[in-house]
Amino acid sequence: MIVAAAGRDRLPAVAGLLRSVAARIGGAVVPRPRRSGPAPAQVARRRQVAALQRRELTYAPELDGQADPGEIVWTWVPYEDDPRQGKDRPVLVVGRHSRTLYGLMLSSQSDRDGQRHWLALGPGAWDRDNRPSWIRLDRVLTMREDSIRREGAILDRTRFDRVGRALRAGYGWR
Repeated sequence: MIVAAAGRDRLPAVAGLLRSVAARIGGAVVPRPRRSGPAPAQVARRRQVAALQRRELTYAPELDGQADPGEIVWTWVPYEDDPRQGKDRPVLVVGRHSRTLYGLMLSSQSDRDGQRHWLALGPGAWDRDNRPSWIRLDRVLTMREDSIRREGAILDRTRFDRVGRALRAGYGWR
């Protein structure tokens, strides 16, 4: 297959869209192809989490093209049991240091309800089907700012504060 030079830069976006559609339709696990583009989210190292926990959680969303604490963005997140695989998912930004974002992943799987380390958020604009979501509190992700696919929504202040209270009570955050 011959690809015009002008269309080559669109191939990663098209591949990501196809992975997302395949995952939504069949619930399939789609391996992320190796490429030199934006890096996937990674689990924050202990030192990064400790530094983030010492900072006060600040709610500062602003839909301006940059991800801010309080916004839900979409990025590719590796699975915990096999980091070579993962899926595109919503992540609540809870902190930022320069161009590095810190976030907590969301899930729409109802079996998360009542599970340890998961907090119910309810539905929101980040889910086009308006399904309820849960946020994982014990796995902080780091993302490069250029690795997020898009801004998904602003989490309202009440729910952001509830996440903050849960992080302070159960995980030693300030």
